[in-house]
Amino acid sequence: MSVPPSVQEAVHACAVRATLGSTALARASDAEIDTALRAMAERLYTARDVLTAANQDDLRSAVSSGMSAALQDRLRLTGPRLEDMAAALRTLADVPHEPRDKVLEERPDGLVLLERRRPVGVIGANFEARPNVTLDVASQFLKSRNGGVLRTGSAALRSSQALVTHVITPALTEAGLNPDAIQLVPSEDRAAAYALVSLPETVPLVILRGSGDSTRELGREAARHGVRTLAHADGGGVLYVARDADEKLVHELVTGSLDRLGVCNRLNLLLIDRAAHDALLPGILKTLEDLGIAASLPPHTHARGYEWSLDSERAATVTIDAADGPVGTARGASDDRRCGCRVDRP
Repeated sequence: MSVPPSVQEAVHACAVRATLGSTALARASDAEIDTALRAMAERLYTARDVLTAANQDDLRSAVSSGMSAALQDRLRLTGPRLEDMAAALRTLADVPHEPRDKVLEERPDGLVLLERRRPVGVIGANFEARPNVTLDVASQFLKSRNGGVLRTGSAALRSSQALVTHVITPALTEAGLNPDAIQLVPSEDRAAAYALVSLPETVPLVILRGSGDSTRELGREAARHGVRTLAHADGGGVLYVARDADEKLVHELVTGSLDRLGVCNRLNLLLIDRAAHDALLPGILKTLEDLGIAASLPPHTHARGYEWSLDSERAATVTIDAADGPVGTARGASDDRRCGCRVDRP
């Protein structure tokens, strides 16, 4: 994709500011980092009105553009979701910091072998219309003392801008850290994603969260420029039900995995151990029916790993199949061209 000069310049400017801002993060104390994370959690409450207003603007645009109900749900910020985001930030703040230097071996000749942990510097992140990911990624960068350049799709841009302006930036400032360390690309142009993976000197690593061909193409473009990537292009949640599974727990896991149909880790493929398949299937089908979820049963007219969250017409669907034990499940999930799947065993 051809990147307009104005877009390239905007992304490069974000990378430069993040580089300058990240210098202080490398020297920051553990207490300063965790103070900033807790301040973000508090500001999710104090800035709730402005965050909700920005999100409502995004939702109105999504409705008018014909966005599917599942993707609208992915975009929506509600009071409970803001509370969950705040809880996640406090949990992250409580996680002990890894030691910067770790002794691996003290040799008889007096030499000491050290493992030395150092930040990357600035990491990029490209993700779709999920404003909560703005805070997820920024907080993880901060905890690891890395600066960040974030780029999201146009559908969530106003919500993400509000989170940066009213939550991330003031929290960093309050903790005595440089707020420039976390940057959000202001452009709605999709070409900004291609610009982000073309800056090896300032953004040597980019996290690509998305789906399908566009993410794979970004990965190829990054490789062409010498930029490393951590990418997720296809996938969905996989739940394996073992032959000795507790049926009540199975139904709870199915229900809990389908609360948001537009996200990539929702239940996508349900594999039941062949030895327990006929006994457990009726109860599972009843649970799905109660949730308003359709079951795609064999023989399937689609690939077994078909990603329902990307199907605007049939997002409320789960594929069900039999499996030959946990090893067969893991191999099958891998063969279904799935990245970052989870395989849960109740």
